Amino acid sequence: MARNLVSWISVVPLLILLGVAVTTDPLTELENIAGKLVFYQMEGNATYVRDTGELASEVPTETMFELFDPQKNFSTAKFTYTWDLGNGEVIKGTEPVVRYHYSESGNYTLRLKVGVNVTKYTPPITGDYSMDVQVLDAIKHIELKGPSDYQVSQKTSLAFHVDGSPPMCVCWRFLPNCVPDMTEDCTLTMLYENTLRLNHTFTSTGFHCLEISVRNDISKLQTSFSLYVRRSNNTHMFFILSCAAILVATFTFIIVIACLPRHHNKLQIASSSNAVFWKNENTDDQSSILFNFTAGKAEKEPLLLHYGTQYTS
Repeated sequence: MARNLVSWISVVPLLILLGVAVTTDPLTELENIAGKLVFYQMEGNATYVRDTGELASEVPTETMFELFDPQKNFSTAKFTYTWDLGNGEVIKGTEPVVRYHYSESGNYTLRLKVGVNVTKYTPPITGDYSMDVQVLDAIKHIELKGPSDYQVSQKTSLAFHVDGSPPMCVCWRFLPNCVPDMTEDCTLTMLYENTLRLNHTFTSTGFHCLEISVRNDISKLQTSFSLYVRRSNNTHMFFILSCAAILVATFTFIIVIACLPRHHNKLQIASSSNAVFWKNENTDDQSSILFNFTAGKAEKEPLLLHYGTQYTS
């Protein structure tokens, strides 16, 4: 009997200690909250995890606070969340997620204050988190600004407007006759503004395709342009001038050949004859024109003698 009494006396303090250990709430011993911020962006049917602190503007965004609680100590606790988006907007709630979007690109600091109410008799536990985010404009459109006319064998400067946030990596290549060439690599260019300028000389006429792929830290866009290249105006002008020169030379030759015999006959007549004209006045108010043709030094009689009335003023 004495032994049993001693055994019960030794067991009761142990049970009391176990009861205290079981009924003591472990939440009262926690001083901070462990967790991290995770960013998601949804575009269409795709969801992107933005774990580098770079977000796209005008895109629905979710930021979630992932609690690190492997022991499930906060399974019955009540949480409050205060989200400061850094753009003047503050959102409060009891869910560990906030939905929003940034309308303009720029640099923002997102701050989160987490509060945990453990029990009615213990003070709330709080935790502060912050993260710097960079909001960029996604690449959604590439527009060809000009020119609209392309000529073969002429250096052409093409200008494109890209509406994404720089810096951007551009990869481009020209395909003659729009025939894909898997052996030819594209040309890489870093773009630090929103205007892309390419210089190219087309070596053949017809349709040419220009493939462009542009990407920045949050988006990527690939597109293709069809360009029609025609013959150069200089080639047409050279052909026209050549034909005109040939025609002028041909007509000149014909005119020279046609006029050469007549001119030669005139020279022969002028060299073989000599005409002398006299005007003779007589007393009967008559005038006569005498034509005298001489050959050498021998004189001949006039061949024509014409009389007419003389008019005096």
